[in-house]
Amino acid sequence: MNSFRSGFITIIGRPNVGKSTLINYLIGEKLSIISNKPQTTRNTIQAILTRDEFQMVFIDTPGIHKPKHKLGEYMVRIAVNSLNDVDLVLFLTTPEETLGVGDKHIIEQLKNVKTPVILVINKIDTVKRDVTAKTIDNYRHEYEFSDIVPISALTGENVDNLLKVMVSKLPEGPKYFPEDMITDQPEKFIVSETIREKMLHNLEHEVPHGTAVEVVAMKEDKEKNIINISATIYCEKPSHKAIIIGKNGQMLKEIGQSARIDIEKILGSKVFLELWVKVKKDWRDNPSTLKSLGYK
Repeated sequence: MNSFRSGFITIIGRPNVGKSTLINYLIGEKLSIISNKPQTTRNTIQAILTRDEFQMVFIDTPGIHKPKHKLGEYMVRIAVNSLNDVDLVLFLTTPEETLGVGDKHIIEQLKNVKTPVILVINKIDTVKRDVTAKTIDNYRHEYEFSDIVPISALTGENVDNLLKVMVSKLPEGPKYFPEDMITDQPEKFIVSETIREKMLHNLEHEVPHGTAVEVVAMKEDKEKNIINISATIYCEKPSHKAIIIGKNGQMLKEIGQSARIDIEKILGSKVFLELWVKVKKDWRDNPSTLKSLGYK
């Protein structure tokens, strides 16, 4: 009989290279929010993939970037710290003719890491094969990766091969989590992230990045078979509050309706979602506010 393998895998990379998309594809559930805007992920997300022969615990981290405020510093710090005490590192990038400053910075961080690092070149469905080949050649000269695997997390192309490579790198180990458990995040966190995702999709420019969501109350009404959720959206400026609410409250209504549909799928129950918008000036640079919102 083959031995059971298990381990913790951290996923790093520049913002918007598809880390959350890969997590969601592998798990088969929407655990990490997805947006075409960079710096979407703010917290590490533990997603758990269990099969008969292995268990993988994925840590999805914020993109490594040059921080502009304390929230940004927090995001970069936890991304870099995730390189320690894991069994495997996936470094996600995209096909490019030349290495950018951001990727070179990440490679410098990796030079102090003894953990095996797999280079995953995502979004190969968006370029010609020669661009991917050039990318592979460029990275081979910069760092000694244990493996290099080109994929498309969106279409699933070559993801099965990536999975086989990851299994081969994991040590023999126990089953850390129950078989039916796919994340260690509480429901309130997943609800707040779902609401934030809808803001990222519906709002333009810097507005969604200056927002945070706090689930104030979440209570099940067993008689009516519905979960009542009350959440507060924090933003930094009165002008942003007006944009989030929209004319006659239309934007907030749209955010709430689309969030409710996804939340009902996640929780498997009908949901009544109530949203409020409050201004909390410069919250991204306020340590106490960051701590109260879970960034600690």
